[in-house]
Amino acid sequence: MAMKQVKWFDRSFNFESSQNLFPSILERLAGTPIRLEEKFKTIAKEVLTVRVNGSWTIKENVGHLIDLEPLWQGRLEDIMHGKAELREADLQNTQTSLANHDARPMDELLSSFRQIREKTLHRLDALGEEEVFMAALHPRLKTPMRTLCMVKQN
Repeated sequence: MAMKQVKWFDRSFNFESSQNLFPSILERLAGTPIRLEEKFKTIAKEVLTVRVNGSWTIKENVGHLIDLEPLWQGRLEDIMHGKAELREADLQNTQTSLANHDARPMDELLSSFRQIREKTLHRLDALGEEEVFMAALHPRLKTPMRTLCMVKQN
């Protein structure tokens, strides 16, 4: 029996941990482009743009990761600049809907994701332990979100 994935907006997040898991999380974030590249080596080109039950295609999902990375980068800046509340996400995903990621070659999407993720990692690598535990209010959840917790979701 296959396990069922919990939908993003149905998830609950625990932001209370005082353990610094940041180094392990950074390692996982750094490995995401590698894991994506490996997964898509053997998938037939035609499958990458198939829509199942109105969901996004594989290419649109990868493109969405590219589209979201600036939000995470911006939220990190919000925290580092001491803002009270994190910037809001576009819950309609307008950028992904309009981007036509299906028209882009998969290699290009994966390369774009790798480049933008490297920018995020470069910024995160420069943080000290005090900055890892800094927080700002999450606009939708209305709870403080620390840098550590924000990257755990990414």
